[in-house]
Amino acid sequence: MDTNAKLKAVFIYNFTKYIEWPKTYQEGYFVLGVVGETPLFSELTKMAQTKKIGTQSILVKKFSEIADIDKCHLLYITDDKSIEINAILKKTKSTSTLIITEQEGLVDKGAGINFVIRENKQKFEMNKRNIEIQKLKVSSNLEALAVTVK
Repeated sequence: MDTNAKLKAVFIYNFTKYIEWPKTYQEGYFVLGVVGETPLFSELTKMAQTKKIGTQSILVKKFSEIADIDKCHLLYITDDKSIEINAILKKTKSTSTLIITEQEGLVDKGAGINFVIRENKQKFEMNKRNIEIQKLKVSSNLEALAVTVK
């Protein structure tokens, strides 16, 4: 078991409690998308079997190609796919998708939340403007948990 992936899955689930999606996203499945290969995918899939986000069941999708990305509430971009962030942002521009990354500096390049390690602990940084551009509302409680907020 990858403890880091398990931890990130818990973080991601908790992020959803502090972010409000538009009404049209509050029905049907709550879709968690993953771009690239990561043990996080199986952790999220496991989580989806027992948890809900609000009243919505969770559906986890893996996208191998950027062209395949469709409507999702949250999109996780693995480290090896980070170089494609501009193409991914273009693809999700008209959607209300929270972009989460795991590479230093990506909150400056369009990510809403980026996982970082600080003092050997899993933390995250956040770019509130990038999240709001996607028409999402962020709770100040989430801001308080981030190591940096832009």
